[in-house]
Amino acid sequence: MSETAIHLVDHVLPLKPIRQWVISFPFQLRLLMAIRPKIMGDILRITHECIANHLRKKAGFAKSDAKVGADDEPTAFHATHEPSRAEIAKILEKIITRVTKLLEHKGVIVKDPEQGLQINLSGDVLGDDSFAKLQAGAISYRFAFGPNKGKKVLTLKTVPEQDHNSDHGLVAKNSGFSLHAGVAMPGTEREKIEKLCRYIARPAIALERLKPTAGGQVVYSLKKPYSDGTTHIVMTKLELLEKIAAIIPRPKIHLTRYHGALGPHYKHRKMIVPKPPPTKEVPPATEQAEPVSKARITWARLLKRVFNIDVEICADCGGKAKVIAAIEDPVVIRKILSHLGLPTKPPPIHSASSRGPPPENQQDFQDHDYSQETAFDFD
Repeated sequence: MSETAIHLVDHVLPLKPIRQWVISFPFQLRLLMAIRPKIMGDILRITHECIANHLRKKAGFAKSDAKVGADDEPTAFHATHEPSRAEIAKILEKIITRVTKLLEHKGVIVKDPEQGLQINLSGDVLGDDSFAKLQAGAISYRFAFGPNKGKKVLTLKTVPEQDHNSDHGLVAKNSGFSLHAGVAMPGTEREKIEKLCRYIARPAIALERLKPTAGGQVVYSLKKPYSDGTTHIVMTKLELLEKIAAIIPRPKIHLTRYHGALGPHYKHRKMIVPKPPPTKEVPPATEQAEPVSKARITWARLLKRVFNIDVEICADCGGKAKVIAAIEDPVVIRKILSHLGLPTKPPPIHSASSRGPPPENQQDFQDHDYSQETAFDFD
């Protein structure tokens, strides 16, 4: 996560104002996009074109006079004013209209006289694809296999937040879709941009929020309560593996896509990406050093960049620190720790019961209809 963010800030994103556009899709459409990568690519293209057309008009250019940063040869960047909520709603409406026409043309969406447009998730869409069934179960908060097949995930709840689904800010919602454009910052604020990139590149599971229980189950605590007050998700270990399997990318599918001038093989990319810092002359080492991949970042640099911890500087004198020995013998390690007056045994591990969910009388275990909630996501 941190290494990806550093790469984006140092080598990809230009020193220009940046705005994050986030679009969310209805649950059935999310499953369709996961199962049919070609459709996901078509929907991504539609989303990009609708936002690009807005930005072009906002900057005062005709389609023949300007391209967005993801198109053609970049010559100069023009900043646009912040979009209004009405403009975001209009963009979202265009995206929905074009996506609906696309899916109707492909025969994925069918019109129901009573219920309107319905996405067909049976037949050729799911078929005998076991992975697709895992994903379908994750999106509907149900288990696809095992003794609890078809049942919903057990959740622990508290009192729902009143402003959880606040509509304030630069956001538009329509028919299960949502479009948000409220995060923006100058291109010179690289630390803020790096923090945003870390958020985008975050892993699917936060291990510190995954705890075992005394009864052999696992509890995942949510970073923020859901709109219905859900704070924890309770599963067996096998059910947890099922949910993890559902978020594994399919073969040959990219989770991150770079468009136009941001693409690694784009011929005009060097015109906009940050220039690399000058390399320092390094004297030849007396011994043959192990080859290090240029694409990797050392742990020392990651610690300094992410946590502002410089392990190469002595905390006492401020001088340059260096490794003088790597001791791996447990007997020698204990002798050194004893000599320094430090504990030679690791701290005891607390029992799983002390880290379990709150008592039952403080929670609501009732099943909940997640048809209007977000898809199963461990973060």
